[in-house]
Amino acid sequence: MGGAAWERKLVERIRELHLAWKTEKTYRQWAWQLARFCEPKPVEELTHEDLRGWFSHLAVKGRVAVATQKQALNAGVFLFREALKREPGDFSDFVRSNKHRNVPSVLTREECAELFSLLSGTSRLMAELMYGAGLRLSELLRLRVQDVDLSRLQLAVRAGKGNKDRLTMIPRSLAPRLREHRERLRELHRKDREAGVAGVFLPEALERKWPTAGEKFEWFWFFPSRNLMSDPRSGVVRRHHVLDVSFQKAIREAAKKARLDKKITPHTLRHSFATHLLENGTGIRDLQDLLGHANVNTTQIYLHTAKQTGVGIRSPLD
Repeated sequence: MGGAAWERKLVERIRELHLAWKTEKTYRQWAWQLARFCEPKPVEELTHEDLRGWFSHLAVKGRVAVATQKQALNAGVFLFREALKREPGDFSDFVRSNKHRNVPSVLTREECAELFSLLSGTSRLMAELMYGAGLRLSELLRLRVQDVDLSRLQLAVRAGKGNKDRLTMIPRSLAPRLREHRERLRELHRKDREAGVAGVFLPEALERKWPTAGEKFEWFWFFPSRNLMSDPRSGVVRRHHVLDVSFQKAIREAAKKARLDKKITPHTLRHSFATHLLENGTGIRDLQDLLGHANVNTTQIYLHTAKQTGVGIRSPLD
């Protein structure tokens, strides 16, 4: 492992704690931004004043969002405590980012149908499931075969935001296509096993307890990538889930063809799910549970995007 000594210590500690690869990339990127901001001062000599100056710079000059500044803060504190082995001190009086929250962009039901019609194959199935179940993009991509219960029409979201599990709905109208998709997965899994491909990636704790679980069909990705890829940490060649950039590109191109004059991302589908359920009469607390929000205040943003009509809870895709 190359790089500066402090970076090596940072990476070693991240891996000792079994943090996700995405977290490792994020913390390294923020640590290097801090290092460049404080040049020529060595990272090992940084103080709480340097942290305060950097956090304030992100808000004032960088004009980053609240969540982005919080992410940088987490990375900076982790660098000090875990890699440099010292407390960062009191830097609490830094300038904080503006807490203004924009009302999310939402599609009408007709616009959703138009968008879906311009997608095909797995991309369409992913988009409809994301909308029909109200998933975050990361939750959609991380689905395993065992998480999709077609007999109960329930979807288990494992370790969602805040590392919490929850259940949400599967649209009845999607069930036949999801069953067909699962059978195609079974064949792909069989071919991978015959070819001696390494099992899919598993959470660290499970892999230590049950090393062969990644070879089992129930742990296979529900939306696997077409091609095998090398694991960025171990170098093991295995099948990963579909890349987020691939799905984002498909949504972006479909939205362009539909000539929707809104900013459309995969997350727009989740916003639309929430809005349409409120319009169907779903209560705000029920919606909070379906979305996996820790705080109902987060859910209440959708009161600004919905008109209250109707009663009952069912997937907006049905």
